[in-house]
This record gives sequence, structure tokens and C-alpha cells, in this order.
Amino acid sequence: MSNDLKGKVWLITGASTGLGRAISEHIIQRGGFLMATARNPASLDDLVKKSPDTVVAAKVDVTRNDDIAAAVALAKSHFGRIDTLVNNAGYGFISAVEEASDAEIRHQFEVNFFGLAAMTRAVLPLMRDQQAGTVVNLSSIAGVRGGSGGGYYSATKWAVEGLSEALAAEGAAMGIRVLIVEPGPFRTDFANRSLVFSKHQIPDYKTVAETRQYLANMDGCQEGDPQRAADIIINTTLEKTPPLRLVLGGATYVAACKALQNRLNDIQNSEPVAGLADYPKDEK
Repeated sequence: MSNDLKGKVWLITGASTGLGRAISEHIIQRGGFLMATARNPASLDDLVKKSPDTVVAAKVDVTRNDDIAAAVALAKSHFGRIDTLVNNAGYGFISAVEEASDAEIRHQFEVNFFGLAAMTRAVLPLMRDQQAGTVVNLSSIAGVRGGSGGGYYSATKWAVEGLSEALAAEGAAMGIRVLIVEPGPFRTDFANRSLVFSKHQIPDYKTVAETRQYLANMDGCQEGDPQRAADIIINTTLEKTPPLRLVLGGATYVAACKALQNRLNDIQNSEPVAGLADYPKDEK
């Protein structure tokens, strides 16, 4: 398996830490080419030193279109193609719906959704020319269910899920595939490094305060292993008929199934009245 990615080119955003770093390390180990990007390219120096013939690093802030364009151009000139794009860059934002400022909300969307969309649009022309490619979008269990304190973070991930479903339908005929990854908590430094709390906090929202405390204490105790997750993500992209969604984490799988069943049950409450909103069939 050490060379099963030989000749394949991967571009990863947010490659310096967390799942992005774990996936990057596995790509190197398995013989692939890697275009690693991060806001601070110096944080990728060890990856380049580990495999200077197969790894290229670039500065990419996904909110800056010029960074994105330069990275894609570099990947094309250096490797000639991009086989897999991993949209991993993003951060968590914990806030009651009322607490958040307009600037905080917009920045959350700029990074988690608009940045992902911009990077995807920049890579798709190469994949269309190749008539092949895979876009891996990092969503979350928050993209399956909304929870107290996670409204805006969930909103960005639900947006990613909808965009991904549409792209899967649009790209299928051209050999472009999409994988939505829905991880739960993993033992990275995400809670310490990439989690932001709203500046304005209202004591009345006790469940949100509980969420903040829970997440602040979570670092280092998460059940998810990022190395195992990275291996599973790569293996899934290599399947002949991969799923559209990949849930990672045992408890996350249970929670996702429960959330979807609850949603289905709720939707089915509309069955008696849904058809009543249509014009009668005999009405001309």
C-alpha cells in the first residue's frame, strides 16, 4: 500500500494541523504528490523536508482569491494536474444566535463556506479538462444536526453539504466525484487552536455556556484518532464507487443516524397536509 497513490496529486488546504496534517502525512507515506497549503507556509517546512521531490508548499488564506489562484497555478505548473482537492481549512465558532455580531458571522462564512467554494471553483477547470477528479469537503456532525451554541458553525457546514450534493450531481458525467466527510471530535488541537467564542455573551443562554465549557475541556480527550481517520478518507476516495458521505467516529455515527431519523419523523408529520397545498388534480 505504500505506493498506492503514486502519480496522484493532492491539494490540501489547512495542511499544517489537524486532519489536514494527518492526511498530508499519509499521502507522503503512500507515494503521492502533495500541494500543501496553509496561511503560514513555514508550518509546512517539515513536510517539504521529509519529501522534497513530492511535496510543494504554498501560502493560502482561503479568503484571498489571489492566494487560491497562485496555489492552483503552482500545482498545475509543478505537477501538471490535480487529482484530489481536500477542502480542510476552517474553524469553529461557538455563539448563541443572539450573541454573535455581524462581523463574526460573516467571517465564519468567509472561511468555512466562501473560501471552500472559491478553492473548488479554481480547481474544477483542471478536473474538467482531465475528465476526472475528487473533491473532498470537510463537513462535520454539525452539518447533520444543529446544537446549542453551534448555530452559525452548523449553518456553514449545512451550506457545504448542500453545495457538495449539487457538485456531485453536476460533475458525475465528467468523472468528478465528491466526498463529504462528517467527523465528530478528533484528538487534534482543534478545540484549543481553531475554536472561537463570541465576544458578546449573554448569561441567560445557559446551554450555550455549558457547550463552551464542554468544548474548552475537550482537548486531548476526544475519541477520534486523526491518523486512522486520514487513512480511511484516502481509502474511501480510492473506492470504485465511493459514498457521497463518510461519517467518522463511532459515537458520531450513532448521533448522525439519530439526527436523521428525528428529522424524518418530523417531516412525516407533514404527510396529512403536504398534498393539500397543491392544486386539486381535477382543477384546470
